[in-house]
Amino acid sequence: MSKLSSLELRSALALACVISLRLFGLFLIMPVFSLYAQQMTDATPLLIGLALGVYGLGQVMLQIPLGLLSDRIGRKPAITLGLLVFAAGGLVAALSHTLVGIVVGRALQGMGAVAGAGTALAADLTAEENRGKVMGIIGVSIGIAFLLALILGPPLEALHGLSGLFGATSILALASLALLWLIVPTPARRRAPAAASFGHVLAMLRDGRMLVLNGSVFFLHALLTASFVGLPLLLADKLHLPVNRHWELYLPVMTIAAFVMGACIHRMREVAQSLRIVAICVVAIGVSLLGFAFSGDHLAALGVMAAVFFSAFNLLEAALPSLVSQLAPTSLRGAAMGAYSTSQFLGAFVGGAIGGIALGKLGTGGVFVCAAALTLVWLPLVWAGARRMAAAPAAAGVTA
Repeated sequence: MSKLSSLELRSALALACVISLRLFGLFLIMPVFSLYAQQMTDATPLLIGLALGVYGLGQVMLQIPLGLLSDRIGRKPAITLGLLVFAAGGLVAALSHTLVGIVVGRALQGMGAVAGAGTALAADLTAEENRGKVMGIIGVSIGIAFLLALILGPPLEALHGLSGLFGATSILALASLALLWLIVPTPARRRAPAAASFGHVLAMLRDGRMLVLNGSVFFLHALLTASFVGLPLLLADKLHLPVNRHWELYLPVMTIAAFVMGACIHRMREVAQSLRIVAICVVAIGVSLLGFAFSGDHLAALGVMAAVFFSAFNLLEAALPSLVSQLAPTSLRGAAMGAYSTSQFLGAFVGGAIGGIALGKLGTGGVFVCAAALTLVWLPLVWAGARRMAAAPAAAGVTA
């Protein structure tokens, strides 16, 4: 097994900082937003859910265009454009005094769609045999950012309010921009032929393996966003855990999840084997969501279900983009990761909308039941893909 070169290690750590800083700003909102948004004069369950998930709509519109742009002008210029738009959206949300204004700011944040180009940059700077390790490092950094945000979000909100948290997202985006240009290496740039690129993007979207991977990340982030419509309310209202103590649940849960991801990520290099592991994770997520719904006032039971949920989530979050980058042709890797990220953030938007509707009509427990029901659609998709791959293994990549 090859080791990361010094350049690959530097690239992985630097990009992990860039990506996790930006996501840390987004994650800061999640553990407190549904609680404090209820206090706004124009608050409704649907608007709360949309405010959490609407950033995914902007991502859906611009992930593929920015991915293609990064194939042409280079990864760093495309990422810079996206980070500046993201920072502007955070400022709009920080200055807003209504939930509608926050929805507009979050939508603008979503238009800073740099996830595909950023992941493609990581792949550009890494040998294929080491790509899983780099994605694992980035995945761990995202997990750490998520954990820190869950711990720090409530006290920071108490000090500076929601506007302070949104302002922090803009500051962190600008910090990511500085790291991008000062530390992250610049790869050799390749141009994709303009006429062929669009056709190849369509071919990748139709490829059976890509459909399974893109569908999986759609459901994964739909379930995550829907869960965070209900989870803060569950902890505060049913388990009577003050928001400034929510970290007492999240800290051990995310620590366990990080160990599980580290132990299992090396098993997810080959696509057919990986799809079988994805199927196991889907079942685990579905069971844990039902556990959230029916845990009652038992904090220990909720903690076990949360450990299962976030272990499966973190493992898939790290492994899926690595699999996509393996299948994509080098000249169109930015577009391929853009398509993947489009599916990811479309899931976030749909999950926020479903979570908000379910909260209004069915209550907190209904949010988790509806989310669990989505796994009944997700699992057959993955299982059918795994069976096809086992019966007729495909070539190593999508033809460019």
